[in-house]
Amino acid sequence: MRGLLPFFRGLHTVTNRQAKRKAGIVGSRCGLCGTQSVNKPQPRFGLLFDIDGVLVRGRMLIPAAKVAFEKLVDSQGRFVVPVVFVTNAGNCLRQTKADQLSHILGVPITHDQVIMSHSPLRMFKKFHDKCVLVSGQGPVLEIADNVGFKNVISIDMVRESYPLLDMVDHNRRPKLPSSPVVNLPKIEAVVLFGEPVRWETNLQLIIDVLLTRGNLNTPHQTHAVPHLPLLACNMDLMWMAEANSPRFGHGTFLVCLENIYKKITGVDLKYEALMGKPSELTYHFAESLIRSQAMQRQWELPITSLYAIGDNLMTDIYGANMYNRFLEERAARKNPKAVAKVAAATGSSAAMPGGEEEIDSMWESELALPSATSCKSILVCTGVYNPNAEVPSDASRCIKETVFHGHRDFRFDPALVEPGHIVKDVAEAVDLIFQQEKFVPQ
Repeated sequence: MRGLLPFFRGLHTVTNRQAKRKAGIVGSRCGLCGTQSVNKPQPRFGLLFDIDGVLVRGRMLIPAAKVAFEKLVDSQGRFVVPVVFVTNAGNCLRQTKADQLSHILGVPITHDQVIMSHSPLRMFKKFHDKCVLVSGQGPVLEIADNVGFKNVISIDMVRESYPLLDMVDHNRRPKLPSSPVVNLPKIEAVVLFGEPVRWETNLQLIIDVLLTRGNLNTPHQTHAVPHLPLLACNMDLMWMAEANSPRFGHGTFLVCLENIYKKITGVDLKYEALMGKPSELTYHFAESLIRSQAMQRQWELPITSLYAIGDNLMTDIYGANMYNRFLEERAARKNPKAVAKVAAATGSSAAMPGGEEEIDSMWESELALPSATSCKSILVCTGVYNPNAEVPSDASRCIKETVFHGHRDFRFDPALVEPGHIVKDVAEAVDLIFQQEKFVPQ
C-alpha cells in the first residue's frame, strides 16, 4: 500500500490539526450530539475494534489501548458506548477471546462483544447437518460445534485414517504399507477456519478431498467440476505480531491452496462464502451485536453511526468502507437488495452465500436489517500499516504502483482503501470519535 501513503500522511496531518483545534470543545459540551442534558448521555454510535495491531501485538498490550479503554468504561466498569471486537483470528472460541481481552485490557468483556472470523458460520444452516472437513488450529472440533456443525471431521482424523496420503515429511511416513484404518463418512463440504500448523499436510489433504469429491478411497478426478462447497474464514494475507514486520496469515494459505488447485485442474478454486473482514456479512453481524448491547443497556436512541478502527488497509479499512458503501446505497434506494450492487462493484461475488434472495432472507431471519447509516474507517499506525514506508518518487503513479494485498475475489478499488482518518494509535482514535460525536461520558 505504499502508493497511497502521500494521501494518508496528508490526511493524518489535517486530522491532528483539527483534533488540536477542537480539543477545548469536547470538555465543554455535554453528552448527546451537542445537546445539553442533565442525564447521562446516550450514544448514537458504536465502535468496532480490530485486535491484533490495534490493541495488542502478539501477547503484548499496546499501551494506548489501556488509555483508550479507561475512557470507554464508567466507574462501575460498564461501557459508555456499544463496543464490539472484530478479529479475523479463528483459532479459539468467542468466550476464550473475551476472557483474554478482559485479562489484558482490565475491563469485563463478554463473548457477545466478540466476533471471530468464523462467527458468521452460524448463519449457514444448510451446511450444519452435512459432514464437513475443518482445517485450522486450536480446538477446531469444538469451534465447529459451537457455530452449529453437527458432523465434523478434522485434518488429523483424515491423516490417521489414511496414513499414506501425508507424505511430505519423511519422518511421518508410515514404516510399512497400510490400508485405511477407519472408513470415514463421505465428506460433503470443506470449512477453513484459519492458518494451520502443518501447511503441507493441510494443503495435500484438502486438495485430496476436493479432487475426490469427499471420497478418499477413490483417485483424483481433475476434471470434475464443480468441486465440493468450500467456506473460508479470515482472508488476511498478513498480520502483525511482536516481530518488526507482518507475519503470514490465512490469506497466504488460501493463495497457496488456490494456486495449487488451479495448477492441477486448470480452473479456479471457487468459494461458497468468504467470511471475516472485509466481508460485508461480518460487518452486518457486528452491527447486530452493537444493537443488542444498546437494547440491553436500554439506550433508546438508534445507533446510526459505526466507527471501525483497524491497522490493515486491505481488511479493516476496505471492509469498513465497503460496508459504508452498502449502507449508503441502501439508504438512498430504501432497498436491502442494494448489497448485490455493492458486491458487483467490488468484485466480491463470493463474499456472501447464494444469490440476492438467499442473502436477504438470511439477514432478515438471523440479524434483522441494519439501522446504521454510516460506517467510518479509522486507521492506526501501531500494526500492519507503516506510515514511514518508502514512497514512490512519482506521486502521480502512486495508485498504479499499489500492490493489492486483498483476496483474489475482491477487486481492488482505490476508494475502498482510503481511511476516513489516520491517527497514531487507538487512544487518539477514541478521542477523535468522541470529538466528532460531541460525546462526553459522565
